[in-house]
Amino acid sequence: MSTSISGAFAASWRTASACRSSTPCAARAIASPWIEPGGREPIVLRALRLSVTARIALLSIALALVSNLVLVGFVWKQTSAAAISTVRRETIEKSDAMRALFHTGGMAAVREAIGEGRAPGDTSLVLAVLDRRGYRVSGFGPARVTIPLVAATFRMSDIDGSKTTTDVGYALHPIGDHWLLVGRSLDLVQAEQRAIEGALAVAVILSLMLGVLAGLVLARYVGRRLERIAAVVEAAGEGDLSRRVPMDGGHGDGFDRLAEQLNRMLGKVERLMVELRVVTDSLAHDLRSPLARLRTKTEQAVLIADPAAREAALGGLLVETDLVMRMLTMVIEISRSEAVSRDRFTLVEPAELVEEIGELYEPVAEEAGFVFSVAIDAEPPAMPLHRELLSQAISNLIDNALKHAATGRTLVLRLTTVAGAIAIQVEDRGHGIPETDRAQALKRFGRLDAARTTPGAGLGMALIEAVARLHDGRFELADNAPGLIARIVLPT
Repeated sequence: MSTSISGAFAASWRTASACRSSTPCAARAIASPWIEPGGREPIVLRALRLSVTARIALLSIALALVSNLVLVGFVWKQTSAAAISTVRRETIEKSDAMRALFHTGGMAAVREAIGEGRAPGDTSLVLAVLDRRGYRVSGFGPARVTIPLVAATFRMSDIDGSKTTTDVGYALHPIGDHWLLVGRSLDLVQAEQRAIEGALAVAVILSLMLGVLAGLVLARYVGRRLERIAAVVEAAGEGDLSRRVPMDGGHGDGFDRLAEQLNRMLGKVERLMVELRVVTDSLAHDLRSPLARLRTKTEQAVLIADPAAREAALGGLLVETDLVMRMLTMVIEISRSEAVSRDRFTLVEPAELVEEIGELYEPVAEEAGFVFSVAIDAEPPAMPLHRELLSQAISNLIDNALKHAATGRTLVLRLTTVAGAIAIQVEDRGHGIPETDRAQALKRFGRLDAARTTPGAGLGMALIEAVARLHDGRFELADNAPGLIARIVLPT
């Protein structure tokens, strides 16, 4: 296997070298088992491509393995360091004690202490007096040491030159004409290291097994969540917008947030599609009558010979044409209001906006015979709003009141607060709208029986509701006893 791979690399290298040395290389096909004919993606790379769940599983396995290796390695290093530190401390203390004994009692006292200093069965202790050639004169240890006879507080090495024995941590100091060797064999330390190395091997195997298990569980969990999302997206692509991604108990993880946003988007798309069908059907239905009247009046105007009568008939054509144009313009405005992004919002003071609109409509309302007033019950701070669309919505509120509440002759434009939000509302004293008919009044092209005799397309309140939704608010109708309160509620 290795020979074939080496041969393949050699062939590829020779071909590449020939290409660098000759100009018409691009015209020749490079024969390599790593690349498919036609210069497509390498076969090896395509074989190594893994799915997302497989990559997550491998990542989980790798993390479990690395974490166990790091943990066991840290324990191994700390244990070894602690054991060597213990040997170092014991060696230095015993060496200092023996030297102090030599200074007080001489060599005889040292030899007597050496004879009593080794516990029965303790074969790892090295405690000896050496001559100048390294031969043991008395004590416990090798008959002759091969280390240099140089004073050392603590060192670790093979002291007798035998490769079969373990290293010794020792202290070497001169005492008179001799040398004092105090040390401890590191066989216990090495035994602990071997035990930890064995535990390391077991930990690696266990980490691989646990990592595989955790990776499979994690991959299954992630794959199941992704399959749910993919199934809903596929259904939406096939036209079924009613399905939603299920939430796993509201854990609030990334998948739940993704599912929540996707469900919200699908809900909005479904609502827009329903409204689009309603608008299309309603527009076709409501345009049929004005277009039929427009055709009839056009035919009549063509047949009229009297110039004055023809002029009157043409004026009627203009009225019908204006009605159709208003309907189409209102539909376009509603669509634009629903497609506006929040980067078009600016900081607007609601009280100042309401006062400006009130000043504009005050002469219009007085000319229509209304007693018009502006009431500012609260002055909230500036907030991000779409000034133009909100002004259009408030204007529609006032226009509707002027058109349908003529019996009340009183009109109030009010800015107030409602349950932690601000409310911009128009209050009239007309006949109002019964509670059972308010949902119909808010629909696009929705016109009540009492309003069918007045010009209009039934889109004014739909535009107001679209602007309220754009600001994360709502549009609601309430009883003014008598009359109607049309209110735009915006969160602060």
